[in-house]
Amino acid sequence: MGVLDGKVVLVTGGGNGIGRECALLAGREGGRVLVNDLGAGVTGKDEGSAGPAETVAAEIRAAGGEAISNSDSVASYEAVQGMVAQAIAAFGRIDAVINPAGILRDGMFHKMSEADWDAVIAVHLRGAFNVSRATVEHFRNQGSGSLVHFTSTSGLIGNIGQANYAAAKLGVVGLSHIVAMEGASKGVRSNVIAPFAWTRMIATIPITDEASAQRVERMRTGMRADQVAQLAVALAADGASDVTGQIFAVRGNEVVLFSQPRPVASMSRGDGWSPATLLSDALPALKAKFTDLGASASVFPYDPI
Repeated sequence: MGVLDGKVVLVTGGGNGIGRECALLAGREGGRVLVNDLGAGVTGKDEGSAGPAETVAAEIRAAGGEAISNSDSVASYEAVQGMVAQAIAAFGRIDAVINPAGILRDGMFHKMSEADWDAVIAVHLRGAFNVSRATVEHFRNQGSGSLVHFTSTSGLIGNIGQANYAAAKLGVVGLSHIVAMEGASKGVRSNVIAPFAWTRMIATIPITDEASAQRVERMRTGMRADQVAQLAVALAADGASDVTGQIFAVRGNEVVLFSQPRPVASMSRGDGWSPATLLSDALPALKAKFTDLGASASVFPYDPI
């Protein structure tokens, strides 16, 4: 018996990396899987291919599971509606979406093109909207359903050279939280995972100094895509029916629960504030609680477990 027995799961970006491991594990855990992958490169600029998605679907079937493939883009709402219709036609229902599909178009913000901004937002944030919107009514009508989205510490903490990616990934967090709030009474769940794992996307990170070289090497050797897949599949299962609206990270064998924005300090003044008094009193008093500009390596400076 697997934790996804009888469930139908759409896995986006399922041809490589984290998506591939999620799809394979979902199949091993009894899920009937629609493996979606555009089959393009990391930047999404080259022509797609049906090969990666079908290769993973075939591997699931060869292991005794049920799987079909799709090579459309999550950036198109019409295409995602087609994915959902394909899953329902093949398997009779849809129960969960695991949504790690993504691209990177990194660059310093002062040099970033509008095209690179739009492309990343389209795949990550628009894609998260598309898969959520295309499934949420099915989930509400059947009284259950799970969305497992992917964020990034680039959005939660920050990373130089990824303004487009960070904006999209933090937007996914906000979207997921509202979907969770609105769906709670109907059994609709939505959570996000910030993955630490060596994938072809991570392999594109430029190594500029010894510190970044060490950080990339830690990811390559100590943080694997299959470790992230364990939590993604668990969140898609009925056993996590009381888990929703949360932000997780997976770093090697460590599962992290992130805090969410809440007030950390406040200053008040009976007669109101002026720019001068804010500068002289409020901002200096609050400064001790400011969040620094450190990247994720400063928050997770230790080796993966």
